[in-house]
Amino acid sequence: MGKLIKNHWARLVVLAAAAYQVAAAIHGFFWPKFFWDFLTKNLDGAVKPVPILQLVNLLLGLFGLAYEWPLNYLAGTMLHRSIEARLLIFPLSALSAALLYQGTNAALYYLVGIAAYFWAYSEGEVVCAAPWKLPKKGSPNRGLAKV
Repeated sequence: MGKLIKNHWARLVVLAAAAYQVAAAIHGFFWPKFFWDFLTKNLDGAVKPVPILQLVNLLLGLFGLAYEWPLNYLAGTMLHRSIEARLLIFPLSALSAALLYQGTNAALYYLVGIAAYFWAYSEGEVVCAAPWKLPKKGSPNRGLAKV
């Protein structure tokens, strides 16, 4: 049996979350609803008459798709290989998705992906330059010691 590569698994989960977030944002344009409207109506201005929250979710979802399945000129850059950047960006996407009624499932998927990325980061995994590749033998593991 092989070893689970957590950052590959997290990438799949976040790709699913980002695709779901894009679909939820498009759905939100037609049926705008703020998720927490049963508690207060003060935040309904974020979804209607101007679809601010839907646009934010659409942009963050498209960014998540582009970040996790990068184009050739983005793949291998320091930003793409950084798990730390993912741990900073994806909680914002999860928060944005949790505010939109249609995006609550995407927010939960993002949380699972964030937890998997944190697990991968804490075990010293590295993201390879090309997606879905394995790190070369003898690659430095960022100085983290196995305990």
